[in-house]
Amino acid sequence: MQRIKKRSWAEPYKIKMVEPLRMLSRREREQAIREAGYNTFLLRSEDVYIDLLTDSGTSAMSDRQWAGLMLGDEAYAGSRNFYHLEETVRNVYGYKYLVPTHQGRAAEHLISKILIKPGDYIPGNMYFTTTKLHQELAGGKFVDVIIDEAHDPESEHPFKGNVDLDKLQALIDRVGADKIPYIAIATTVNMAGGQPISLENLRAVRELTAKYGIQIVHDMTRVAENAYMIQQNEPGYADKTVAEIVKEINSLTDHATMSAKKDALVNIGGFLATNDPDVFEQARNLVVVYEGLHTYGGLAGRDMEAMAIGIKESVMDEHQKARVGQVHYLGKMLLDAGIPVVKPIGTHGVFLDAKRFYPHLPQDKFPAQTLAAELYVDSGVRAMERGIVSAGRNPETGDHNYPKLELVRLTIPRRVYTQAHMDVVAESVIEVYEQAGKAKGLKMVFEPKYLRFFQARFEKL
Repeated sequence: MQRIKKRSWAEPYKIKMVEPLRMLSRREREQAIREAGYNTFLLRSEDVYIDLLTDSGTSAMSDRQWAGLMLGDEAYAGSRNFYHLEETVRNVYGYKYLVPTHQGRAAEHLISKILIKPGDYIPGNMYFTTTKLHQELAGGKFVDVIIDEAHDPESEHPFKGNVDLDKLQALIDRVGADKIPYIAIATTVNMAGGQPISLENLRAVRELTAKYGIQIVHDMTRVAENAYMIQQNEPGYADKTVAEIVKEINSLTDHATMSAKKDALVNIGGFLATNDPDVFEQARNLVVVYEGLHTYGGLAGRDMEAMAIGIKESVMDEHQKARVGQVHYLGKMLLDAGIPVVKPIGTHGVFLDAKRFYPHLPQDKFPAQTLAAELYVDSGVRAMERGIVSAGRNPETGDHNYPKLELVRLTIPRRVYTQAHMDVVAESVIEVYEQAGKAKGLKMVFEPKYLRFFQARFEKL
């Protein structure tokens, strides 16, 4: 019997252009992070060797996208690129109406202003920072209805983005359906570690909410990545294409906000999509106030053209196999080395469990912020805190919110780094883990009012 050999896979592209990288000395990195207040967001990008801060707007565009930039129609009204984008959103995603915005949080702003009344409750499968803030600014209150496994970094549940239907029903029973304009569904769930929701669960959510007239607003920032995980792990979908699964996911929702800076492979852009003509009319009116005319929404024509092309590329099976595959390559190296990470490995990054990394540091000494800083000092790798700093403060008590997950996100930009870069990252994480007992933690010395993780500053304890 002939033994079947395991074959390696390679990225479905070749490199046409390179951007040289520079590694600072350790002393220079120590000075840089100190001047940045131990906040990786405040580092200069030129001082970063491998940038895993975010996958938002950091991906590499294809030759076809770059060619599309030259087809930009920069008319103030009625740009042909808008109509190409509108057609693409209908064909690929299935939503009827499109309002372009400069990025995803602008779409969150619009839908929050349109649908939320003061005193409303907004359930969702775990919070996201900007989404939750827009809901609160509109007078609503976010309620987490994700399954308990999502808050357990060691749970191997394959769909930790699923909604707990009992939690959702309990909220409806407690506050009344008239106080719940919609449920916010993210594909995938960023704060849980890039974890997907299953189609089986989403269909059950759709059935329950339909009974009460509650709508579904879909944060579809990484919907194609979620579709790939469904293809790989949900029974009955192995023979479906990513594009087909994306369409099925979207068909179960009413409205969608999109940061095209993730899945859609562009450096700027987003949109609000909807199947409701009344919501569309309101959004088309409000976008003129906050973003720009309804046929450009704060974007240049060339940006809309690159987005339309990127959307089509994002649902190609071979692209998602390589994109998610690179994340899993890094995740496997860290798991094999015994590094505490969120399991299972998600889609857009590997999430280090800072509580287990630094068990001697209480959460109010900011272990995840500490870990991100230490990783930069060790190797020039920039990562991002997703823990107590990101969670902000309780508006009623003024104390920190204490999330169960205290994470550092190693976020992989699409089509940017090689497997060798992932090897360098893994080696640095392992080295920092071996030195973990020396960490003393941080204290916060400056805190902005909103979304403090972007601009807060710290000092070493």
